[in-house]
Amino acid sequence: MSKTKKLFEVQDNESISDCLDRMQNEGYQPVRRMEKPVFKEVKQNGKVEYVPAGQKIVFEGKILS
Repeated sequence: MSKTKKLFEVQDNESISDCLDRMQNEGYQPVRRMEKPVFKEVKQNGKVEYVPAGQKIVFEGKILS
């Protein structure tokens, strides 16, 4: 990854627009949005199952010129 790119993760206590505003305040513009699933382990009847627990949204930012 080049020096001009940075990853910004949407935190639990903020909305997507809050994250985008934070990016702009730091001098970055979004170039890519990535969504990653989050799973949690649940033991049921002696078996371990993975169930969806949410998602993480991460933006890749590029420095504004």
